[in-house]
Amino acid sequence: MGSTQFGNFHNFCRDSTLPVCNVRFSYDDPSGFAGGCSVTGIGLSNGRHLGNLGSILLAGLAIVVSAYLLWRSERKQAAVGRREMQLFLLGYIIIEICEIFTVGKFPLETKIVKAFTGIHLGMIVATLWILMLNSLVGYQLLDDGTPLSMGLIIGSAAALFIGTGYIALDTGFSWTGHFDSSLSGNNRNIGLYVLYQLAPLVFLFIFFVLETVLVIRVLGERKPMIYLGSAAILFALGQIFNYVVSVHICTGTKGKIDGALFETFFTLLSVVAVWTFWSSITEDDWPMPAANTYP
Repeated sequence: MGSTQFGNFHNFCRDSTLPVCNVRFSYDDPSGFAGGCSVTGIGLSNGRHLGNLGSILLAGLAIVVSAYLLWRSERKQAAVGRREMQLFLLGYIIIEICEIFTVGKFPLETKIVKAFTGIHLGMIVATLWILMLNSLVGYQLLDDGTPLSMGLIIGSAAALFIGTGYIALDTGFSWTGHFDSSLSGNNRNIGLYVLYQLAPLVFLFIFFVLETVLVIRVLGERKPMIYLGSAAILFALGQIFNYVVSVHICTGTKGKIDGALFETFFTLLSVVAVWTFWSSITEDDWPMPAANTYP
């Protein structure tokens, strides 16, 4: 395992502003990750900085837009999966609130940033799990919006939230010392790597596959795929800016901004596209086959 990069966060944190990087160092730690470009943003008093103002403003916009989509969802009384979609939007709102403090780089105390980071990472995993389960709702395996459906979704998402959040907080605060080895060197943390880096991608892949099958084979439609495809492309663009382009933006602007700002923006557009996709397949009377006749 010595030469593999699996589980290592050092290079990611050196080149990008990721919330997971907060478990290792604080914003008032000038050393950061060696060899990287540190976002300094706007200078404040006493040598402090407000790092990602753009990310903060866009996260605020994302909260407002998501609240509007929540309200719009509430008005769609007969829509399949209305409560489940609202649950996804609520999760996204919590993520964006956390992002203001974890990616926005407020000059806060280290322990506060780490606490928000634990919540942030847990909510990313839980919310994308909820999104994946949303793709099952359309198949009507369970009656949507019922206590059973909502209970299963909330319960399973809570387990993922608690598990991911605990690993992040134990790493950051060294409660047990089990994850102390990830605080130096290549910053290897297999638990966070699997839960934060890999699991969300698996959840997204399953979501897109199941929704594609639902639209094309069950509903026999094509138009909603425009919205679903757009959501996938926009999300991918956000990740490219965050992981690949970020260091070049940071270097080119001398630390004023980096790819995190664009990741927040494209992810917001992706969430809007997902909601629009859901709305497009629920607002019309699609010809649904009888129960238990899905191909």
